[in-house]
Amino acid sequence: MIVPPRPRASAVVDPRIGDLGPALLALEDGSIFPGVAFGAPVASGGDLVVNTSQTGYQEVCTDPSYAGQVVVMTYPLIGNYGRLVADDQSLRPWLRGLVVANATAAVLEDARQLASLLRDAGIAAIAGVDTRALARHLRANGSLRGIVTAPGSLDPEAARAAARGVQRWEDQDFVGEVSPPEITEYGDATDGGPLIGIVDLGLKSNIVRAMRHRGARVRVFPHTVAPSDVLSSDIDGMILSPGPGDPTRLGAQVDLARAIIDDGRPLLGICLGHQIVGRAGGADTRRLRFGHHGANHPVHDVDLGLVQVTAQNHEVQVVGESLPAASGFRVSQVNLNDRSVEGLRHRDLPIETVQYHPEGAPGPLDALAVFDRFVAAARAGGGPGD
Repeated sequence: MIVPPRPRASAVVDPRIGDLGPALLALEDGSIFPGVAFGAPVASGGDLVVNTSQTGYQEVCTDPSYAGQVVVMTYPLIGNYGRLVADDQSLRPWLRGLVVANATAAVLEDARQLASLLRDAGIAAIAGVDTRALARHLRANGSLRGIVTAPGSLDPEAARAAARGVQRWEDQDFVGEVSPPEITEYGDATDGGPLIGIVDLGLKSNIVRAMRHRGARVRVFPHTVAPSDVLSSDIDGMILSPGPGDPTRLGAQVDLARAIIDDGRPLLGICLGHQIVGRAGGADTRRLRFGHHGANHPVHDVDLGLVQVTAQNHEVQVVGESLPAASGFRVSQVNLNDRSVEGLRHRDLPIETVQYHPEGAPGPLDALAVFDRFVAAARAGGGPGD
């Protein structure tokens, strides 16, 4: 297999960042992409996913839903506007590696550079890769495991073997890795708004901000929470958060969703939370060929007659035709690119799920009305669905 020539470091990594020397991106199918290391001086691997966002690299890196994955950014210039700590979506980056065409630094202050965020967290990163060619390769061949080698580790055969040795995505407990160990409260009873419980399966900060912006108090639970805790009398509505990994591993969380459905109070499932609610309703889930990752996915709300551009990051879809009619759920939204299921609504209960990210971060905010509907239902104390 032909290995492309190694890029010149100064051409692909801004000298203000400082490169760490040559490295390789190796895929399990034997493909090799030479590049220049600019993250932490380590080797790391996982499933490769392609993100097409032009902005939001900071939010992508700190989104727990990317746990265990090597993210390929197709936009050719990453790092070009700095970093604001307040925009981080969690306390640390969770991805296994970052692949870019060109790494730059919009600011001189280390704390505001993407490279510093990655280095401090021990995350490998490589520049100089033709990320659009790599995206086409993944689109043609489906999801592949890969590894970013440590700086100076340039043996192609050793890199290929390491890529083939990366643990399968389906076999890892990412939710257990990212979910917090204890309950956290935002706001208090003097605020006067509804109390929203969130089961943290990989929660993004923007979801809490969206609730607080709408006057709600928030209680965040670990993923191991018991049904009796989330169904306490003071909670007005529940959210099952986004998160990483395969929902077929989350039997306890599916049982939790089933208990919330049976209780009848307002429930919103987002991304992984959507998949869990779908499984609680009796539907199957299935891995997509190469997932949905980016900020430009068109979704048709078949109930409301709207098309919205959405931010997405998931590997799995709910199989619409497997949804039992007796469950009370119906497919309410579909992806216009591949017709995959993007949302469910219950015919009698105030329950809605969305596969995309209404909170954006990064991405468009077309779908913020999802939060408006949910908080309105929580304020009303539930009620019949559409």
